[in-house]
Amino acid sequence: MSADTFSDAIREIEHGGETYKMADLTVLEEQGLCDLEKLPVSIRVLLESVLRNADGEMISAQDVENAASWEPNVPDVEVPFQPSRVVLQDLTGVPAVVDLAALRSAADRAGKDPSVVEPEVPCDLVIDHSVQVDYFGSEDAYEQNVELEYERNEERYRAIKWAEQAFEDFNVVPPGTGIVHQVNLEHLGKVVHAREEDGEQWLLPDTLVGTDSHTPMIGGIGVVGWGVGGIEAEAALLGQPITMTLPEVVGVRLSGELPEGATATDLVLHITEKLRQVGVVDKFVEFYGPGVSQLSVADRATIANMAPEQGSTISMFPVDDATLDYLELTGRDDDHIELVKEYLEAQGLFGEHDPEFTEEVEFDLGTVEPSLAGHKKPHARIPMGDLDEHFPTLLAEEGVIDSGAAESDGGLVAKDQPGLDEKIPVTLEDGTEVEIGHGSVLVSAITSCTNTSNPSVMVAAGLLARNALEQGLDVPEYVKTSLAPGSKVVTEYLKQADLLDDLEGLGYHVVGYGCTTCIGNAGPLAAPIEAAIDEHDLWTTSVLSGNRNFEARIHPKIRANYLGSPPLVVAYGLAGKMDIDLENEPIGTNDDGEEIFLEDIWPDPQEVKETIHESVSAELFRDKYASVFEGDERWEALDAPTGEVYDWDDESTYIREPPFFQDFPLEEPGVSDIADARCLLTLGDTVTTDHISPAGPFSEDLPAGQWLSERGVEPYEFNTYGSRRGNHEVMMRGTFANVRIENQLLDGKEGGYTIHHPTGEESEARSASEKTSGEQSEPGVTTVFEASERYREDDIPLIVMAGEELGTGSSRDWAAKGTDLLGIRATIGQSYERIYRDNLLGMGVLPLQFEDGEGWEELGLDGTETFDIRGLDDGLEPNAELTVVAEDDAGETTEFDVTAQVGTPAAVKYVENGGVLHLVLRRLLTE
Repeated sequence: MSADTFSDAIREIEHGGETYKMADLTVLEEQGLCDLEKLPVSIRVLLESVLRNADGEMISAQDVENAASWEPNVPDVEVPFQPSRVVLQDLTGVPAVVDLAALRSAADRAGKDPSVVEPEVPCDLVIDHSVQVDYFGSEDAYEQNVELEYERNEERYRAIKWAEQAFEDFNVVPPGTGIVHQVNLEHLGKVVHAREEDGEQWLLPDTLVGTDSHTPMIGGIGVVGWGVGGIEAEAALLGQPITMTLPEVVGVRLSGELPEGATATDLVLHITEKLRQVGVVDKFVEFYGPGVSQLSVADRATIANMAPEQGSTISMFPVDDATLDYLELTGRDDDHIELVKEYLEAQGLFGEHDPEFTEEVEFDLGTVEPSLAGHKKPHARIPMGDLDEHFPTLLAEEGVIDSGAAESDGGLVAKDQPGLDEKIPVTLEDGTEVEIGHGSVLVSAITSCTNTSNPSVMVAAGLLARNALEQGLDVPEYVKTSLAPGSKVVTEYLKQADLLDDLEGLGYHVVGYGCTTCIGNAGPLAAPIEAAIDEHDLWTTSVLSGNRNFEARIHPKIRANYLGSPPLVVAYGLAGKMDIDLENEPIGTNDDGEEIFLEDIWPDPQEVKETIHESVSAELFRDKYASVFEGDERWEALDAPTGEVYDWDDESTYIREPPFFQDFPLEEPGVSDIADARCLLTLGDTVTTDHISPAGPFSEDLPAGQWLSERGVEPYEFNTYGSRRGNHEVMMRGTFANVRIENQLLDGKEGGYTIHHPTGEESEARSASEKTSGEQSEPGVTTVFEASERYREDDIPLIVMAGEELGTGSSRDWAAKGTDLLGIRATIGQSYERIYRDNLLGMGVLPLQFEDGEGWEELGLDGTETFDIRGLDDGLEPNAELTVVAEDDAGETTEFDVTAQVGTPAAVKYVENGGVLHLVLRRLLTE
């Protein structure tokens, strides 16, 4: 298990009468390779992985020395990291299952034993991303939503059950159990593994990668783990080390304590804002200092959860006595807790540390104030008291209202729309009369792993609901309310505290155990409300206790989305509008006409603590997680296929064999210059994976809907893009098709449209909605998918140009898979978010970066040119400097340099092979 050079570092350790082996970091210190006390804890964990897995072949002695060489001025070396486990959620998990099944089919066609494709590290798949809030505000909302979930996703779930029986160490947490990151924190995470490897017992740190951006939440209990795309996760499952450059580590020193009235959610919004300003993309973040002891482990996990919003790869806290207490509270075995402490102490990994960091940041907990984030960026923090000014300013900036004349309307007057204070009457289906306008809260959702794992904010929400009911307040009828606990434990402690009834009294009934609103599964709004939004172009709002609020993510018709703590979610639900100063304005009036303020119903901090102490116990966790892998009668009744090779159904509209490994050549394709490429899209800054990857519902007017309609699928059966991730035909038709994406090849037109350059001809397959409405599109305008197909027919390669932060957001593998299937050979951006960049590499697509200070606009390009990318014919090197030559219709050329964002030799191999899974398959088929 270790290269001979470091055989002395493998030693034995006794615990509970059992003898284990471990890779002892102190031996490296004795050999003079490092000073452990100066190394950040996360780097020590990476070093342990490299040391333990060094075999002289895949991981060499030099790799160990490289990992040990970390210092604040980080050396430019790479580290091959092998996580101890992989975690999947179902939206990215189903494509992973499909790819693994496709690899087995390819092996079978090549005459190999299909079981050669087998996960080499344990994997847990948690089904949590499919439940949608169709029903709400009633006692049977949960049952009705789960019934619909199974009805919509039965075929997908059968594929997952096939994988569970086909692969070893592939465990599935069925629907209706909890959110992946909360289940990971409360149950799956071990901190330290006791594991048999090749017939020997080993102790090793718990490390992981997961197919969700918020995997770093596990850093709340001191576990190193981060989000990767499904492609990279699949490679890790198959034993391929994740090769990464040695990261910079930012130390955040916490001091002080949270003031009364501030929550862990407020704290994480402040830290997210702060670290975005510092700049921590591609970096590890570790928290230390006296303020750490002031935070519960649940508070720490709340902060670690939003590492992607901060920009960091991980955000982790030390393992200390508070961590051990949390393990005990959440029902972990006493002997295991003792083992965790004993092993980590032996490795110098337990307790507070004060290592050297690349950069240090000071943060005083005492500066935190109640806040939200919005309207479309999770790091755009807004103090609660500023929302009444924020919203009118936002509408003015967006051109919805004009600034100027009317002093009585705060200096703002309407611009061909309802005024800021004007309301539109709406009659709901049941005859209820409501009024909505700009700023109306239409969705108020307690949801998301960020906060539902934290009893302090969940109990606070329940107590605020109780106080609101006692004061005679209620939520307006037009607000869609929901409660999606992160695990069944949350429901139980809310019941034990008699708070669930209070939340339900305001309409916050349990709608499901999953991501729901935060992932975009908010479900439909009432039809009359959606019609009023369209007719009057209203800027309505949502408020949720989540971590993501990107454009069109929560609901395609809601333009402004705000993140806040669970008690603030309830508070704004009660207020029914976002343009309100809850510090000074009444939240509402009771039946007697008395004004009620937020301070009148805000829960007392001591009462929150006492309620948690009385209601949250280890017995709850042991009871609810005892059957975590079993599922309900619906799951048991699923008739799943069996066998080593998946039986593909050519008629299926959910699960289809992808084209990636069909007619698979054993010879490595390599790289070469790209000539006469066309630009499919020209994009601005902060184009997220929500914009790129298919997500949410879609209509029959779009290419994906047209494909399904042609196969007899009715629009009400379309489900969502996410549920169809196992079908490449649907997904590639939905790539770059978000309703809010703006391709700047067009003049202000939103949606997945582009121009087919060579002909400029208008597509006959133009959106049916435009044809029937009589709307005139620009000449040559067609859908992105239709244009890509026409380019493919003419064998024309494609590129995409973009601004800064290309691919910010969730770790959606289809953002890269779809890019590849559309025929895009390279992207050229001013900067990239890490996961999207790595996913592109995993699909063999070249992510290129403009030089500092340059971009397509600065260079005078508009995307109508033809492009040559030169410098590849002689091979690709890490971070290679390449030349792009753009030629316009008049024959004028613009030449500029770009850097290939291919940081390691391993990434070069991915590109040369057409993708990481192609590389793995070639190795498996030629061994």
